[in-house]
Amino acid sequence: MPWISLWLRARPARAGRTRVLAVEGRSGSGKSTLATAVAEELAAPVVRMDDLYPGWDGLLGGVDALVGWILRPLSRERPARWRRYDWADGGYAEWHEVPVTGILVLDGTGSGALAAAPYLSGLLWLEADDEVRKARALERDGDLYAPHWDRWAAQEERFHARDGVPARADLTITTT
Repeated sequence: MPWISLWLRARPARAGRTRVLAVEGRSGSGKSTLATAVAEELAAPVVRMDDLYPGWDGLLGGVDALVGWILRPLSRERPARWRRYDWADGGYAEWHEVPVTGILVLDGTGSGALAAAPYLSGLLWLEADDEVRKARALERDGDLYAPHWDRWAAQEERFHARDGVPARADLTITTT
């Protein structure tokens, strides 16, 4: 995705000296695939919201962690770090430092939250048909995700409506 990299590099840094790109969308829309490709091209680290959510009901808790642990410290030119949520043990585990490269890619629902907006250089919204998204997500995560699909989808809907993420996106990419 060379054009996304060029586009991001032309945008102002808003988290201190770091340009932050949020890759948002519903589950199964292709966020992780795109975020990984862009980060590789930019030689930038990726922070995945899946590592920040405190469980299946923790979308908003993940947003709080993103802003408090990563975005606010970066904006103050301080070291940023995050704590990985251990889904098997049901609690936060080890800390991880965010490498200082001048660019950070955020992958996942919540990365485009209103609370994160002042720190973002760019917000991408990925769009895909519901049937395609569900098939992708269940193929990827299978039996681990299947019992939680409806519960998570309801959180996503409430969050995206509340924070107006699709309407605030700088770019929308259809991945169906």
